[in-house]
Amino acid sequence: MIPFDLLSPETGHRLKADGAHALRDVETGARWPVIDGIPYLRTGRARLVEVVLEALDADRADEALILLLADQDDWWTGPPADPDSLRRLIAERGTTNLRGAVDLLGWGRVGDYFVNRWSDPTYLAGLSLLEAHWNAPACAFELACGIGHYLRELQRRGVKVAGGDVVFAKLWVARHWVVGAGAQLVCFDAAAPHWPIAEAPVDLVICNDAFYFLDDKPGVLACLRKTAGEDGWLAVSHIHNSGRPGFSAGKAISSAEVEELFPDALVYDDSELTRALVEARAPQPREPGQLKTCEAFSVVAGPGMRPAPRAVIDGITLPPPDAQLHLNPLYAAEDGGFAIRWPSERYEAEYASQATYPLHSDGPQAISWEGKPDAPEVERVRRREYVDLPERW
Repeated sequence: MIPFDLLSPETGHRLKADGAHALRDVETGARWPVIDGIPYLRTGRARLVEVVLEALDADRADEALILLLADQDDWWTGPPADPDSLRRLIAERGTTNLRGAVDLLGWGRVGDYFVNRWSDPTYLAGLSLLEAHWNAPACAFELACGIGHYLRELQRRGVKVAGGDVVFAKLWVARHWVVGAGAQLVCFDAAAPHWPIAEAPVDLVICNDAFYFLDDKPGVLACLRKTAGEDGWLAVSHIHNSGRPGFSAGKAISSAEVEELFPDALVYDDSELTRALVEARAPQPREPGQLKTCEAFSVVAGPGMRPAPRAVIDGITLPPPDAQLHLNPLYAAEDGGFAIRWPSERYEAEYASQATYPLHSDGPQAISWEGKPDAPEVERVRRREYVDLPERW
C-alpha cells in the first residue's frame, strides 16, 4: 500500500500511532480513532471521536464500530442506521455477502447504486477516461472512493492504491468486501482545514461521480493537484452539468465553470466516454463551450497525463485474465431468454437510457475468460453483459 504519513485534519501536524486503535497529534496530543486499519479523521465530529475512543480504550470495539458505521455525510436523507442491524452485520461480516452488508447498513437507493455499479454507464465512463490516458501509474489516490470500485481495478493491475471518503462505513465495506487489506483507506472531509494526505504526491489522483457534491470546489481541486504533485495527473469524471437537470442532489457546475476550474484539461461529455468504451475507440474531447447540454463532464488534467486520448485497448476496461465472469445480475430469466430487472424506478430512470448491455441476452450463466481483447466474448464483456464481481458479491 501507499505509505502515506498522515496529518491532523485540524492542525496539519504529523500523526503517529498511539496503540493499535488510535493516532495522536505529535504536537497537541489530540487523538483520533482507527478501526480495521481505517483512521477516522472527520472534523466537526468532536463528541463522536471522544465516545468512540472511550469505547476503544475500554476494549468495547464493536460498540465503537457501530458508532462509526452509523455516521453519514451531510447529503444523507435516509433514516438512521438501525443499531441492531449493525450489530448483526459486525457479527456476520465473515459470512455475509456485499449485498447483505449493504442491506444491513440501510443504504437504500445508495446501496442499489453500489452493488450494481460494475455495469452502470457512469462507472464505465470513468474506466474509459482512465484507459484513454493510461500511462501505467505506480500509485494512485481516489477522493470519495466509496466502497472501492475503481481502487479494485487499479490494485489488481499492480497499482498501489489509497482512498479517502467522508463516510466511514463505505471504507469499511471496501476493506472487507472489495479491496481487502492492501489499500490504504482514510476517512476525512475534503473541506477539512488540512488534508491528512496532502504531503504525499502520487502518480494519479481520481475523483469519480463526486466532485459536484463538494462546496469549495477550487479549494478541493487545489488539494487534488497538490496530491498529484508536479509529475502526476488528475482524472475527474461525471461532474454534473448545471445546464441540464438531472438526478444529483449535489451542486452541479456549468461548462464555463469547468473551463475556469480546469484551464489545462481535456474535457469530455461523460456519455461519449461510455460510447467509446463499447465501440473500442478513442473518446473525443470537446471544448467546454460545446458541452452546455451534456448530462455530465469528465476531465483529465496535470503534467503527468497522456496528452492525447488513445483508442481503447482494454488495459483497465476489461477484467484481468483470471477473473471469474458472471451474467450481469440485473438480468432475469424471461421467455427463454433474459430481460433486465431494474433495482428501482429511480435506478431505471437514471441509467436505463445509457445502459450498454442489451435488453435481452440468451447467454449462459458464466463464460470462460482469458482477458484477451480479441476473444470472441470480448464485445459482450465490454458491454457488461458479463461482469467481474467481487468474490463475496
